[in-house]
Amino acid sequence: MHLFLQIAYGLLIFLVILRILYDTRDATKALAYILLVIFLPLLGIFFYFSFGVNYRKRKIYSKKIIKDVKLREKIETNLKKYHQDVIDEKLVANQHTNLVNFVAQAGRNPLAANNQIDLLENGEDKFPVLLEALQNAQKHIHLQYYIFADDITGNQIADVLVRKAQEGVEVRFMYDDFGSHALGRKFIRKLEAGGVETAPFYKIIWYAFANRLNYRNHRKIVIIDGVTSFVGGINVSDRYRNDLSLNQIFWRDTHLKIHGSASFFLQYIFISDWNFCSKTPITEHQNYLLRPEAVPQLKGDVVQVVSSGPDSDLPVIYYTLIEAINSAKKSIYITSPYFIPGNSLMDALIIAANKNIDIKILVPGKSDSVMVNLAAQSYYTELSHYGVEIYRYERGFVHAKTLCIDDDIAMVGSANMDYRSFDLNFEANAIVYSKKLNSELSALFFKDIKSSEMIDPELYLKRSKAQQLLEKIFRLLSPFL
Repeated sequence: MHLFLQIAYGLLIFLVILRILYDTRDATKALAYILLVIFLPLLGIFFYFSFGVNYRKRKIYSKKIIKDVKLREKIETNLKKYHQDVIDEKLVANQHTNLVNFVAQAGRNPLAANNQIDLLENGEDKFPVLLEALQNAQKHIHLQYYIFADDITGNQIADVLVRKAQEGVEVRFMYDDFGSHALGRKFIRKLEAGGVETAPFYKIIWYAFANRLNYRNHRKIVIIDGVTSFVGGINVSDRYRNDLSLNQIFWRDTHLKIHGSASFFLQYIFISDWNFCSKTPITEHQNYLLRPEAVPQLKGDVVQVVSSGPDSDLPVIYYTLIEAINSAKKSIYITSPYFIPGNSLMDALIIAANKNIDIKILVPGKSDSVMVNLAAQSYYTELSHYGVEIYRYERGFVHAKTLCIDDDIAMVGSANMDYRSFDLNFEANAIVYSKKLNSELSALFFKDIKSSEMIDPELYLKRSKAQQLLEKIFRLLSPFL
């Protein structure tokens, strides 16, 4: 009997390892899971099946919100034509053609022309602008947030949502059930009683707890009347505002307000997510999905919305970052609160550094995650060796997720530079092909590094061996962080 159990146990381990090898595309992550299964057998197996199963391959989510195949094909044909028209207008530099085409094909997000973009620094900039835009809504309001808090800021927005709903505006409010776990039922009932439709994204229930805990909707999206939209890194909470005395720490973050045709693509993302998790799906798409060419034509910037998550065929945001870095000719400025780039992104940065491209990376001086911070620090030595400048933000906590390439690409969104954002979370970024926004975002970046300390490579190499070992251990565990 004892021998039978040993054979059965060995066979189980072997089969789980085979499953990991066939199911996990990333070799580093596969090795980490295999080691976990071998050295922590039962716990490792439970952990893998809870957190490691590749749901991108299993397609448990669907983005085909338009079930009518002919209608969907017609819309896709029209979008491709619209994309080509923007290309023909030569509104984007030729050196970015590969990036533009990749996002259009892999991410299925064509270019959107004629957008007015406002750069919003921190919550104290964002929330007054957002509240004003909500108050001006005429037809519908769609909100989607990872964190939405029942506090001063959250209730200011909730009061406007209820008021607009009572005026006859259609209002839909979606929140991540993990990120907004502190949002009580009383708050939701207040919205619903006021006429607001609500839906928790991927509601955490006991029999699917681990998987639903692991796959989070990290997007921060607002769409108003299909024309005005918001996207970026700022959630709805008092801690994202520095104009309230409640804050213990200065919070540095970035968001965008978009007025124009790019709102169409953020609307599509919202409806996809809403129809996945809501009991009252949106079926009359034509009332919400204004064609880009139907949006008022405003002179302005060209935008591509890029989204990824367990519902996308590829880790599109990750590949987009690599392609953007590969397209750089002069400079790359990155801000990320969680910097665990992985091998491919590291290689892209090192190749760029060896082409004498000016690369600066801004990270938190003190992270809100000790483990993530230790894993991130393991990358600094190698990057510094190749001339990449790493700055630690000292004024407070930097939570912005931004990228500036040369003088005409600016990227702002919800995605961090880590495994979770690349592979597990639902994320949304906006790529703006604009000298104006690039200049504004670059100026903000240089303002931030004045409040930062640059890592001295020579001094950094002298940190203790024990510290370096700890960093390497957490780097090995980074696929789980």
